[in-house]
Amino acid sequence: MAWEWDAAAYGRLRLPHELWGQRTLARLALTGSETVLDAGCGTGRDTAALLEALPRGRVIAVDASASMLDQLRARLPDTERLTILAADLLDPLPIAEPVDAVLSVAVLHWIADHQRVFDNLAAILRPGGRLSVDCGGHGNIASVQAALAAVLGEVPQVWNFAAPAETERRLAAAGFVDIEARLRAETAQFDGPAALHDYLETVVLGAHLVRLGADERAAFVRAVAERLPRPAIGYVRLEVHARRAA
Repeated sequence: MAWEWDAAAYGRLRLPHELWGQRTLARLALTGSETVLDAGCGTGRDTAALLEALPRGRVIAVDASASMLDQLRARLPDTERLTILAADLLDPLPIAEPVDAVLSVAVLHWIADHQRVFDNLAAILRPGGRLSVDCGGHGNIASVQAALAAVLGEVPQVWNFAAPAETERRLAAAGFVDIEARLRAETAQFDGPAALHDYLETVVLGAHLVRLGADERAAFVRAVAERLPRPAIGYVRLEVHARRAA
């Protein structure tokens, strides 16, 4: 079931995504003159970092969420080196000229069909162009999933936490080479129960909350948060770097 992000609330939170974006951007080793696609740009946190890293280059920022793109435009108004597109990564991307690189941070685990995404990204990458991805990987947010199971019994599958081996196979099928995919486990700590509640409500549980009435949502988030052993979430990031075959 689709839902729309509360992009304003998302933009106000302190997120572990900032570190994930820094690492994903560093793997591209940009020279500063490339054209880079930010695939699933959200509110523009990584888009802004890309623009700083590309003083002679350009950024194409793509997202399917209208509210996220509104926040991005407010964050980065009147930027000549930025093109903003509303598009779904599951569809062929409306980009006429090939890009030099693709960055994607904390997006792919929300998408069921990774093969289609990789095929579409390969289609707009120049030969030799680089792909750098971060997303939730196999074993991600296990404590949250256990808490959800305790609350719901049967948990609807809303995430796609892929493993490195299957990701490597999909990338190779899409025409990528020099593929590296690995898992990185780390913990995101929050400043107390209130901060954890806001993070769960805004970032993690949206696909579950959309199934509930407005008067049920706060109680549901509280029930999940209370079942976590501490105000922290154990993450397992899937980090990917690959190159489009020449």
